Amino acid sequence: MHRPSLRLEALSDDDLLSRLAEVASRTRRTEAELVWHLAEVDARRLYLREACPSMHVYATARLHMSDAEAYLRINVARISRRFPVVLAMLADGRLHLSAVARLGPLLREGNGEALLARAVHKSRREIDLLVAELAPRPDVPSRIRRLPAVAERATAVEAVAVELRPDGVQNRQVGEAPPAAGIDLAVPVAATGTLGPIAPARFKVQFTAGAELHDKITRCQALLRHVVPDGDLAAVFDRAMTLLVQELEQVRFAATSRPRKSASEADPRPLSRRIPDPIRRAVWSRDGGQCTFRDRAGRRCPSLERLEFHHVVPFARGGDHRESNVTLSALVTTLLKPRSTSALSSWRRGVVRLGGFVLGLGLGRMVETGCPTVG
Repeated sequence: MHRPSLRLEALSDDDLLSRLAEVASRTRRTEAELVWHLAEVDARRLYLREACPSMHVYATARLHMSDAEAYLRINVARISRRFPVVLAMLADGRLHLSAVARLGPLLREGNGEALLARAVHKSRREIDLLVAELAPRPDVPSRIRRLPAVAERATAVEAVAVELRPDGVQNRQVGEAPPAAGIDLAVPVAATGTLGPIAPARFKVQFTAGAELHDKITRCQALLRHVVPDGDLAAVFDRAMTLLVQELEQVRFAATSRPRKSASEADPRPLSRRIPDPIRRAVWSRDGGQCTFRDRAGRRCPSLERLEFHHVVPFARGGDHRESNVTLSALVTTLLKPRSTSALSSWRRGVVRLGGFVLGLGLGRMVETGCPTVG
């Protein structure tokens, strides 16, 4: 029997979200079952009868997984042999694959289930914090060093093979011996830097700086020698970030240590769209610098980025600047704020008029230049 294809665009918003949650739940159960089967195949060494020398080769050559997928799932499968509860926690969504893989080296017979319970519903970043708490690493040395030029590091790679190593997957040329320690043969790619925990309340920060930033850093070190004699980079950046945060909070939210007026003394009348500084400070403090949007279940948006001051009663409809009428909202959530039917209709008419104007302008230019129109 032919099943008609589902048109997602025909679903209501609630139905689409419901179906997505169902698909995600089904995917988690399937993923747990896949890990379960991988563990059993690995235990029986059935990959040998498939002419594969290792489980990793079997997963990539026979099951057509990527190297990263195979490495992650085989790792989790072996952990699940020691702690079968992992399969149930993967199936119901309490844990994800990355969490199990990161916690694997720390799991012991005495602490396994308790440690897995601490990781329930945690993000990868939160798992990293948990690992840093349980297995702290020493502080990294502060240093600035010159990187070799791109031309010195890049190598022409014609054919690439993959080598599975205890510390991950490395690329190397076919028939080539593994590179010597300390020599990076990978073609450099753009990076955004590293910010990760190494111990409780201790983080490693790493990034590549240009010549101008390098000069600023060394200049700051020179100016702070009377306070930071050893020029410690962490101490220098701490002071720099403190000043930058103060400046940004002053610009965005009128933060100041010596306010001239309180919110109760500010004039809330909407003489202009600009919200008075005392009101902005009060709203920022009241809302904790976090978006205040809540969904139907009452869950608050966790965003701390791209926050804007939002009028509960819109300024265009006579809303004033009273503290009770102003909230913090992330830019994207302001699109979900309820609008009146008349305001929404007016907005749609404006969009249609603008679209017609742009279309007419475009067609006019096509006629002027003799470009063929689309028939």
